[in-house]
Amino acid sequence: MGEINRTNGPDKEKIISEVLEVFRSLDGNTVTEKMSDKADLIGTHLFDEPLIGFASAQDPLFDEYKRYGVIGPWFMKPEEWLPGAGTVMSMFLPFSDEVKKSNRESDTVPSDLWLIGRVEGQAFIQSFITAVRDRLQQDGASALVPLVDERFRAVKGGKGITGYDGIDEKTYGSNWSERHAAYAAGLGTFGLSKGLITRRGVAGRYCSVIFDTEVEPDERPYEGIYDYCSMCGACARRCPADAITLEHGKDHTICAPWLTHSGELYAPRFGCGKCQTKVPCESQIPVKKFRDML
Repeated sequence: MGEINRTNGPDKEKIISEVLEVFRSLDGNTVTEKMSDKADLIGTHLFDEPLIGFASAQDPLFDEYKRYGVIGPWFMKPEEWLPGAGTVMSMFLPFSDEVKKSNRESDTVPSDLWLIGRVEGQAFIQSFITAVRDRLQQDGASALVPLVDERFRAVKGGKGITGYDGIDEKTYGSNWSERHAAYAAGLGTFGLSKGLITRRGVAGRYCSVIFDTEVEPDERPYEGIYDYCSMCGACARRCPADAITLEHGKDHTICAPWLTHSGELYAPRFGCGKCQTKVPCESQIPVKKFRDML
């Protein structure tokens, strides 16, 4: 195992400043004519500036994530991705108000902006997190992004990862979870829809980078995995596939085929996002006690 870099590399405030600098300078966060032929969409930005959180790579939560019923033994801890890992930096990129507003209008049909945000937006996020990794390396850290690493694997309906007991047709996940990394980094807690609710809400996308510099982790202002969720059921009522219930949360075996169907309807894009928009947690924490704490 490599040794954690405790002295070299950037400090926390410098890291945050450089991440925001990368975000502001990178192309791809604005709708262009190549993305859409609708003039009223051109120039719309997809994501607002990211929320940034830090977790220790040695946080016991990463061991917990290897348990069946949490993620599973196929989950790779930070030090398995990067020997000598010191810190996990997680980022939540909230969708812009324009993207969120557009997807509130229909109960079943994803908006053009939401579809662009889901596909071209994800391409921007990959460029962004890769550029963040490169910036950390320029500052002397060893850094790795699981999302773009060749070892990254997703399991969908039991397919994609093999060699472990307990994987069946109901298994959906991956060997690195952006939402669980964000939970560990103090960014938010899970909701009924299994999205992660932050102080900027649930509507957005996540990414993370692991690096060897040891940075002071952020405090988690919560204890339970659903603390920020009011369990109001609005996301269940919004779900066009009826994949969410108050009793069991989201059923991926119902949600996933619906997303696949959207890919057939809106190719080359796909998406839905109804459970993330026109709900109390769209852009804030719905539980007032926690909202007032931050």
